[in-house]
Amino acid sequence: MSDIFIKKNFLLFNKTGEKLYFEYAKDQPIVDYHCHLPVQEIAENRKFENITRVWLNGDHYKWRAMRANGVDEKFITGSASDKEKFFKWASTVPYTIKNPLYHWTHMELKRPFGISDRLLNSETAESVWNECNDLLQKDDFSAHGIIGKFNVEIICTTDDPTDSLEFHQVIKKKPFSTKVIPAFRPDKAMAVENLKEYHEWLNKLEAVTGVSVSNYKLFIDAIRKRHDYFHDNSCRLSDHGIETAYAEDYTAAEIDSIFSKILLKKELNITEILKFKSAVMYEFGIMDYEKGWVQQLHLGALRNNNSRLMRKLGADVGVDSIGDFEIAKPLSRFLNKLDIENKLTKTIIYNLNPRDNELIATMIGNFQDGTVAGKLQYGSAWWFLDQKSGIEKQIDALSNMGLLSRFVGMLTDSRSFLSYPRHDYFRRILCNIIGNEIEQGLIPNDISLAGKMISDICYVNAKNYFNF
Repeated sequence: MSDIFIKKNFLLFNKTGEKLYFEYAKDQPIVDYHCHLPVQEIAENRKFENITRVWLNGDHYKWRAMRANGVDEKFITGSASDKEKFFKWASTVPYTIKNPLYHWTHMELKRPFGISDRLLNSETAESVWNECNDLLQKDDFSAHGIIGKFNVEIICTTDDPTDSLEFHQVIKKKPFSTKVIPAFRPDKAMAVENLKEYHEWLNKLEAVTGVSVSNYKLFIDAIRKRHDYFHDNSCRLSDHGIETAYAEDYTAAEIDSIFSKILLKKELNITEILKFKSAVMYEFGIMDYEKGWVQQLHLGALRNNNSRLMRKLGADVGVDSIGDFEIAKPLSRFLNKLDIENKLTKTIIYNLNPRDNELIATMIGNFQDGTVAGKLQYGSAWWFLDQKSGIEKQIDALSNMGLLSRFVGMLTDSRSFLSYPRHDYFRRILCNIIGNEIEQGLIPNDISLAGKMISDICYVNAKNYFNF
């Protein structure tokens, strides 16, 4: 069977890059330190009924493309059958050429399904549907089986502070070679723009902690209790999906007063909202430092733009975009406040707006303190930027402004068990860049020197950085 598209040297345009990839990158284990895989499906070792269930459900990348291609919502998130939804996706795929989805689609069909002799389109949809579904009935195509096929060593999920972590506890008791670790995602603790939803979350917090959050101090005590609980359940990192860092000046009296208004369900003005977010975010930074966690800041998403679809389907359905928030000053103030107190923990910062590449790459250099190599990290190309040009630009910005050799590498940031080829995608692009510069004489022609850097970025740096 010949490969019609994703060939052996895909994305590798020079011989040195090929050598680096096959000898130093290809077979490295995966540390997927940020993803949105459903923990329950891992715990239950789910077997997927068909390719739609594992490939299309929850994948807002594909949903956006289908909407742009004129597909009715019925065939995206609606009442159509799984087969109908798959066929609509298949008919959309030819129109995704030059979008990373075209690459990812065919990489994911090749691995793990072994389908590389045809392109996915309306004519091949039936054969691909049948072949994938037959394989999905096999034991080695369960959730555990798929993870194992990609040599995934560690998975870090994304978990709300009120989560019981019961499924993480179930996984620990099972004979599963991949370590699955929760990550503390406390965004809802700061989301005071919608007081109705915020009070619903506060009720959950009170229920799981047994703390009546009748004032700000008790609120922070309850959060800390959950932080401790996550730590006891192997959590070693937090994650914030926020528009920008928050670092407004405030006094303790102001925050006490603002929290009293929150409890009374009185709307806050923008100044009060920013002060409250700043206070809570600072507390999270302190907690992370005290436990030696890594904090991750995902900055710059303008979320839930389409209020019609938001009301109908909820969040994370493909109606988010790149935002243009002020990043530099608030981020500098946030990091500096923790650094002044010598309580700045290891930190990874991701940007969604490509205009901020060099901004983040230079910002991390301001707060490196010599205690840990690569203590502050410029995170991998994220979301709308995790395509070929976005990855290349992130690597170039980090190379020019910092130490690429200390980079902790790629992640999936995905809800799909089939997204692990994104690590391979990144590795090929990285090896091609380094190989090309070796052949241009910009890097010494020392394969072992460059190869060590490649293997470090693909695996070793992440393994060491997170202390898993």
